[in-house]
Amino acid sequence: MIAIREAWIAGLFSKKHWAGNVIAGVIVGVVALPLALAFAIASGATPEQGIYTAIVAGLAVSLFGGSRLQIAGPTGAFVVILATITAEHGMAGLQIATLMAGVILVALGIARMGMVIRYIPAPVIIGFTAGIGVIIWVGQWQAFLGLPAASGKHFHEKFWHLLALLPHLHFATTALAIASLLITMYSTRLPYMQRVPGPLVALVFITVLQALFHFEGVATIGSAFGGIPQGLPHFQWPAITLTRLVELAGPAFAIAMLGAIESLLSAVVADGMAGTRHNSNQELIGQGIANILAPLFGGFAATGAIARTATNVRNGANSPLAGIMHALTLVLIILLLAPLAAAIPLCTLAAILFVVAWNMSEAKHFLHMVKHAPTADVAILLITFTLTVFTDLVVAVNIGVLLAMLTFLGKMAASVEVRLNETEALQQQIPTLDVPDNVLVYSIDGPFFFAAVDTFEQVLAQIHHDPRTLIIRLGRVPFIDATGLESLSAMIGNLAKRNVQVLFCEASERVQKKLQRAALLLSKGKSQHYPDLANAINACRIDN
Repeated sequence: MIAIREAWIAGLFSKKHWAGNVIAGVIVGVVALPLALAFAIASGATPEQGIYTAIVAGLAVSLFGGSRLQIAGPTGAFVVILATITAEHGMAGLQIATLMAGVILVALGIARMGMVIRYIPAPVIIGFTAGIGVIIWVGQWQAFLGLPAASGKHFHEKFWHLLALLPHLHFATTALAIASLLITMYSTRLPYMQRVPGPLVALVFITVLQALFHFEGVATIGSAFGGIPQGLPHFQWPAITLTRLVELAGPAFAIAMLGAIESLLSAVVADGMAGTRHNSNQELIGQGIANILAPLFGGFAATGAIARTATNVRNGANSPLAGIMHALTLVLIILLLAPLAAAIPLCTLAAILFVVAWNMSEAKHFLHMVKHAPTADVAILLITFTLTVFTDLVVAVNIGVLLAMLTFLGKMAASVEVRLNETEALQQQIPTLDVPDNVLVYSIDGPFFFAAVDTFEQVLAQIHHDPRTLIIRLGRVPFIDATGLESLSAMIGNLAKRNVQVLFCEASERVQKKLQRAALLLSKGKSQHYPDLANAINACRIDN
C-alpha cells in the first residue's frame, strides 16, 4: 500500500497531527538546503539543480513511496558515481541515465524485488559506504583548501596530485573551511542551539562573514556558477536517442541499484526509530517515479536520505505530510532567498561534505567489524572497500556480493551432512526395527543443493560392497534443487546397473513434489518414497 494512503486510513492527517509534521518538515527542509547545494556541486551539477532534485524527488517519494517517514533527495552515496557520469556524458547524459534508472526501479518494485535487495550483506554495505566516504573526503580537498584543479582520472592519480598541490593552499579559504567544519560539528553543543542544524549555522555564519569582508580569492557560488536562479524549473524532455540509451544503460543500472539499496536502508532505519513498517516494493516504485520526474524538471538522481529521514523522525514526524512540507519549504527558499546564495563560499559546502563523508564511513563500525567479525567477512569488507576507492562502485558491489554469496554457499555446503546410519544406532532410536544385512541406510541433514552434491557423492563412493537396497532418509532436507535431483537420478541409474534398489523415506511434502516432478518416484522399479523408515524397511523385506 502507498504510504500516504496508509497514513490517511490510520488518521495521521487529522488536525492533531498537523503541527508535529509541519514543524518536522520545515526543519528537514532547512537541513536539506546546504546538503542539496553541496551534493549537486560535488556531482558536477549546478547548485539549483540540487534544490530542484530535493523538491521534485522529495515530493514524489512522499506521495508514492512505501515509507511514511522517508525523505528523498541528493545523497552522498551518489556523488562518486554521478560525478563520473557527468564528466563522461555531460549533464544531459546524467539526466537520461537518471530517467532510465527510474524506469528500472519501478520495474524492480512491480517485480517485487524489494526484499531481495535487502539481503545484501553488511560487510558489502559498510565496505562501499566507507569507500565512498573516503572518495568524497579526498574529492573535497580542492574546495576546502582552495587548491588548483587536480588532474588524473583515477583516485590514486588525483590523490597524489592533490598531495603535491598542498603547498599552494589558499589561506583565507582554508581558514573559512576550518571554521565551517568546527561550526558544523560543534554548534549544536552551544546553549539554545541544540535543535539548529550545524550545517545551516555554518552556511549562514560563514556566508555573512564572506559577504561583509569579501576575502580575496575565496570561491563562492556566485563566482563559480553565477548564483542561483530565483524561480522553479520548467518541464523539459531530454533529447533521447537509441545510441544514448545504449551507452547509458550501465550507468543507469548502477544508479538504480545504489538508489534501491540506500532507499531501503533508509526506510529500515526509519522503521527502527519510529516502530513503523514500510512496503519495500512500493518504496522502489516511489523512488522510481521520483527519478523519472526529477530529470524532467532540471534535477538528477535521488534516493532516500538516511540522515534527513532520521532528522524527520526525531522531530516528531509520523506521516508523509512532513516530507511534503520539506519540499514546500525548499520551494519557498528558492523563490524568496535564492539571490542571497551567491555569497555562499564553496569551502563551507566542502566542510559540510567532510562531515558527511565521516558519517558515511562509519569508522567505528568499520573498525569493530575488522576486529571482531569472522575472517571471511573481514576479507569481503576490505576487498569491497578497496575496490570502491580504487576502481568502481558498481564493480565493488558486484564483486562484494559475489564473494559473500560464495562464502555463504561454502558454509551452507559444509553444514550439510551425509552419514551412514549404523544398525545399532537405528535400533536405539526404534527398538522394534530390524534392519536386514543387505540394506544400508543413509541420512542427509541440510539443504541438498548444488554446493552439497559433492559431499553426497564422496560419501556414496565410500561404499565398498553393494547392498540389495539403499535407503536415503530425507526428513532433515528442507529443500532440494535441480543439481541435487540430477545427482540423485544419476545415483539411481548407476546403482540400478549394479542391481541395487534405491528407496527414499521421511521427505517433506515440498521435497516429495520435487522428486515427483523429476520422475524419481514414478516407477517403483526405479525408486519409491515411504513416510517413515520402518515402512521402507518392510518394503525391503517384501521385495526380497
